Amino acid sequence: MSAIRLRLDLAYDGTGFAGWASQPDRRTVQGELTAALTTVLRPPEPVRLTVAGRTDAGVHARGQVAHVDIDPDAHARLPGRSERSPEAALLSRLGGILPPDIAVRDGAHARVGCAARCGARARPNLTRTAAPPATRDPLRRHDTLWWPRSLDAAAMGAASRELVGLKDFAAFCRRREGATTIRTLLEYSWVRLPDGVLAATVRADAFCHSMVRSLVGAAVTVGEGRRSVDWPEAMQRRGERTGIPVLAPHGLSLEEVRYPPDADLAARASSSRARRDPRITA
Repeated sequence: MSAIRLRLDLAYDGTGFAGWASQPDRRTVQGELTAALTTVLRPPEPVRLTVAGRTDAGVHARGQVAHVDIDPDAHARLPGRSERSPEAALLSRLGGILPPDIAVRDGAHARVGCAARCGARARPNLTRTAAPPATRDPLRRHDTLWWPRSLDAAAMGAASRELVGLKDFAAFCRRREGATTIRTLLEYSWVRLPDGVLAATVRADAFCHSMVRSLVGAAVTVGEGRRSVDWPEAMQRRGERTGIPVLAPHGLSLEEVRYPPDADLAARASSSRARRDPRITA
């Protein structure tokens, strides 16, 4: 009998984690969630989690998605003597085990063809940056980056819009051998919130390592007046990483993972696995 695939929607405060991915002798989101699932399911084989997008140390998530394949017998045992569904029982039991900085908000049978990582079509991220005249708020210190100098939001927005599209973002990524740096940046916009905080929405089909924090760092450099509005795009075209700051992770949150309609999900997962065309440099 084939395994049952469940989608898990989760949120976490990344402050106390060394990122998503399991690491020896380090506290990670994957490590905590895997341990909790193992305690609840008591599976015949180790639990394997697949996540929509790995987050770095200190990065938060409100709308992370992962999937896990569960043995049918373990799935059937979840409700025990209760009349709850297996999914409801799993959420309840995980809630009693997981630490307070992780919450599994929903769990359901994954749609046909669902692959948490490859099926996603957009991953919106939100960054919060407070700079004068905004007031520094100690209660938001874990999710808002404080910048000591004022920033020109209009200049940052103009610079960011020029980066939208299918491009090679090598200048904004930490390279990994054999991995492409070509991505489709679907949205990069800035807005000033009522409390004076500058919020950036960065949405793409996928991100490479440190890409969001580098994109925001480039915009902040423009906002300070140290670089011209066209500088981030010029760096993108040249593919040079030199001089682009990588901002601290705690102001960044993965807000959502968006998937296509059911009928298109399997096709989307298949196309996402294909390598992007390395000849694209614009």
